[in-house]
Order: sequence, then structure tokens, then C-alpha cells
Amino acid sequence: MKRFRINSATSIVLIMLCIMYFITYLDRVNVSTAAAGFGKEFGLSNTQIGLVFSAFAYPYLVFQVIGGWVSDRFGAKRTLLFCGALWALATLLTGFAGGLASLLAARVLLGLGEGATFPAATAAMSRWVAKERRGFAQGITHAAARIGNAVAPGAIVVVMAAYGWRESFFICGAISLVWVAVWWLTFTEHPKDHPRITAAELEVLPPPKPKPAKVPWMPLFKRMMPVTIVYFCYGWTLWLFLSWIPQYFLHSYHLDLKKSAIFASAVFFAGVVGDTLGGIVTDKLLERTGSLKRARSYMVSVCMLLTLASLVPLMFTHNLYLSMACLAAGFFFAEMTIGPMWAIPMDIAPQYSGTASGMMNTGSALAAIISPVLSGYLIDRFGSWELPFVGSMVLMAIGVVLAFRMQPESKFELAATPGKHAASSRIGA
Repeated sequence: MKRFRINSATSIVLIMLCIMYFITYLDRVNVSTAAAGFGKEFGLSNTQIGLVFSAFAYPYLVFQVIGGWVSDRFGAKRTLLFCGALWALATLLTGFAGGLASLLAARVLLGLGEGATFPAATAAMSRWVAKERRGFAQGITHAAARIGNAVAPGAIVVVMAAYGWRESFFICGAISLVWVAVWWLTFTEHPKDHPRITAAELEVLPPPKPKPAKVPWMPLFKRMMPVTIVYFCYGWTLWLFLSWIPQYFLHSYHLDLKKSAIFASAVFFAGVVGDTLGGIVTDKLLERTGSLKRARSYMVSVCMLLTLASLVPLMFTHNLYLSMACLAAGFFFAEMTIGPMWAIPMDIAPQYSGTASGMMNTGSALAAIISPVLSGYLIDRFGSWELPFVGSMVLMAIGVVLAFRMQPESKFELAATPGKHAASSRIGA
């Protein structure tokens, strides 16, 4: 493996994507901590706060596939420039909210802006990342997202304490606009067009792929369905954690805002390690075994089983530090699935990687709609902050089994036949 150079063209692109993932999750989860401010100001119930958490996920769900297709068709640069400007505006508007309705509207706009981001990033990686480093690239970018999760509680508390909850959104929106400007200056759609690219870098990158003339929607949808369902099982736990962990420590253990932010950040930092390690492990497994099934499907199944096991003690004890350890372990193992899961669309359908990853991420987006609201309802109805984790354990158990149906080793291809396209599969990476 060639030595990593931070100033190389491929490194600059990966770093810019890492920063984007960090910012999108900072803008996405800052609302979980800020809820302590706007929830009190607007007199919102936990169910209403759950609606605010999940509002962005409706357009986010819709624009996964659309955004993936747009990025495949028109390129990741233009897609992310438009999306970045839109999510920055939405974040700024959240700070101007005057009640539940305007909060919901701003969050819907945020989902519209962020809907295409990860599929577009995956389309960019399919050109800019060598096949043998797909897991690492997806793991490290999602690790950056989890750093956003981890930083958000403490950072938002500091801003809220000094200025107020509205100012936290103004600052996040300004950071987003800076990223948009730098992305415009540093990214090129094709590696060969980048002024800093070298012949050595081009040699290890995938060959230029032709722009797909037509997406085979139904065959590709059927092929990606098992992957999408497994990602829904993961996404349920992800959005439960992102939405409610800061409030969990605040209310279940009656901590103050600063202490609850520290415990929430500890849980989220475990996800940073899990994302990074998961990407490295899946690539090493592929290198050692040559089997995509072992490196992707088996690894996802094992990590989901370990996530389930980590959450079980929450049902039988109410100890602050043990709960933090269980949640951190659960989040760590859940996040270890990210590297292999996001590499799978590139393994299965490299020509349609943006569209395929968008299809997969609709699973997480659907979970983002249901999980926060249902969790808030359960907390309001039964007064238990542990009860929502039962759903996570059930869905993780389902994911353990269904992970074997993803078949990343079977590559999606189209065989041209007179008058129509027919989907075919071929074993190989």
C-alpha cells in the first residue's frame, strides 16, 4: 500500500468528505441538545420534540434515491454544492424559529438539503478511492460524522450557556457555508482533471466509468432490498441514539445539562472508534480472505449480534456508569457495521453506486422517521427511558439473520437483450 500523503489529491478529496460528514451530523444532531432550550421555551412534550427530531427524515428519505440518481447523472460536485447551500440555509433558519411549526419547517428543509449528501459522496468515492480501500474510506468518513455527534452535545451546551440555543444554529450554518466554498475550489468530478493528481494515484484508482444512460430501477431495487432492510435495522438504533441519548442522561439520571453532554459525548466517541476500526477490519478481511461475503456480510452479522448483547444489561439495572458502558459498547459495535455496509453498494453496483447507496440509505431514513417519535411516545406513555432500547434489540436480531442475504460477492450487471435490459449477477468484486 502506498504511503499516505495528506497533500495528495486523493487525500484532499477524502479529507473534504470527512469534513462534510462531520458538518452534516453536527447540523443534524445539534437539535438533540438544543431541545433543552427550545423545548422549554415553546412548552413542547417529548412526543413533540420527537417530531422535531424526525421531521428532517421525511424529505431525507425521499431524496436518498433521487439524490443518488442526480449525483450519478450530473456529478457529485454540483450535487453537493447545491445540497450544502440548502442545508446551511436550513440550519440558519432553525435559529429563527418561533414555535413548533417553524421548527418543523426548518428541519424539513434540512432533510431536503442533506438527502443527497451521502449517496453523492459515495458516487465521488467510487471514482476517487481504490477498490481495496472502500471500507476504510466509508469507515473514516462516517467516523468523522460520529465526531460530529460527539462534539455536538458539549459544543452546543457551551454556546447555549454563553449566548442561547438560537446562536448555536447560526454558528453551525456559517460553518456549512465555508465548507461549500472550499468544496467548489478543491474538488473535480474526475481524478484526471485535478491539478494535484499524480500518475501513481491514477494508477490505483478505478478506471473511468461511463455515465450510465439509464438506471435499471426495478432490477437494482430488488437487488438492493436485502441491504436496505439490514440498514433499516441498524438505522433504528442509530436514530434512537442520536435523538435521545443526550436527553436520556439528562432525565433518566437527573444530571445537569453539562454532565449529560459529557456522558452523551462519551457514547458517541465510542462510535468514532467503531467506524474507523470497522472500515479497517473489513478491508483487512477482504485482503486476507478474498471473500466479500466474509468481509461484508459475516462482519455485519457478528457486529449486530454484539450490539444486541451490549444493550441487554440496560433492561436489568439502573446504574449511571454501567449504562454509559453498555450504550458505548452498543454504539461501538453498531458503528463497526458502517464500513462494510457502505462499501456494499460500490461492490454490488459500481456503475450505479450513488443510486444504489441511496436505495440502501432509505432504510436508515425510514428508521429516522419512526424511531425518534415512537421512542418519545414510549417515554411519555410509560415513563421508562430504557424501554425504547427493546426495539433496537429486536431489530438487531433480525439484522443478524438478514445480513446473510445481502450477497455483496454477486455483482449487479445488465445484460443487453433485444428491446430491453435484463439484470444479471456475476460472482466477483
